[in-house]
Amino acid sequence: MREITYAQAINEAMSEEMRNDKNLIFIGEDIGIYGGAFGVSKGMFEEFGEKRVRDTPISELVITGCAVGASMTGLRTIVEIMFSDFLTLAMDQLANQAAKNKFQFGGQGSVPMVLRAPGGSGTGAAEQHSQSLEAWVAHVPGLKVVIPSTPYDAKGLLKTAIRDNNPVVFLEQKLLYRTKGEVPEREDDYIIPLGKADVKRKGKDATIVTYGRMVQISLKVADEMAKEVIDIEVIDIRSLVPLDKECLINSAKKTGKVLIVHEACQTGGFGGELVSVIVDSDAFFYLDAPVKRLGGLDIPIPYNPGLEAQVVPTEARITATLKELL
Repeated sequence: MREITYAQAINEAMSEEMRNDKNLIFIGEDIGIYGGAFGVSKGMFEEFGEKRVRDTPISELVITGCAVGASMTGLRTIVEIMFSDFLTLAMDQLANQAAKNKFQFGGQGSVPMVLRAPGGSGTGAAEQHSQSLEAWVAHVPGLKVVIPSTPYDAKGLLKTAIRDNNPVVFLEQKLLYRTKGEVPEREDDYIIPLGKADVKRKGKDATIVTYGRMVQISLKVADEMAKEVIDIEVIDIRSLVPLDKECLINSAKKTGKVLIVHEACQTGGFGGELVSVIVDSDAFFYLDAPVKRLGGLDIPIPYNPGLEAQVVPTEARITATLKELL
């Protein structure tokens, strides 16, 4: 199977869906001639033209509001917010309009839109361009939330999200854009359902439950610990909402020890929800130790690269926490 980058996989997913659906449009800042802040939309302006790939003014609230209105009136919309930090500016339209429209009108209308946004640290972009805010949007009923960790997942999940009749927040961690992985070339039949976790590595001694960039780091830790004959299972939840609770519960039952890892600040992070899924189920009676969480430190992301690298879970911290758990 051919290998492409995470960014190329997202580009392919959008382009294929736009070829298949003439009512699908793409709007955002610098997505046209410039090709997007991270080069994800290169070539799309030339193929689909300015009516379907629309550069917008710098106003995330207006961009998101336009997408909500367009999606309510017959179009499907992909929105690119240049940094996920700017969800703070778009939240009124996203949380109070997109998420609630279907409920307000008794299911008579829908908002088939995908809001894409790169997030996470590691690029030296400092406090206001490096946050991980997935817990904010996951808290809003009516929104679906997806964070893929591989090019394969990025393409399959984005195609599914675009076809969904509900608003989906599709978060992409910036350091993944240039990572490569195998992705099928076929188009129409290649989708990954939302709400289905993926066991990226099978194991029996302990489980790491994670998502996004932390999947790759957790897999490295698991491979290193295998040299000490410690067998770690790594689960990539991929979809926060809907969440594959069954997968988490079954793995917790199997290994008896669970570590939740995410890049976002630990306090109020989505890891707390993952813990509750396990301890509120019959998996609780299979646990040999309390479920542990390892999130980012509760501080703004520093600009200094040395400090920035230490704010989020590192291989060393994950390894130390796992050994403590074991």
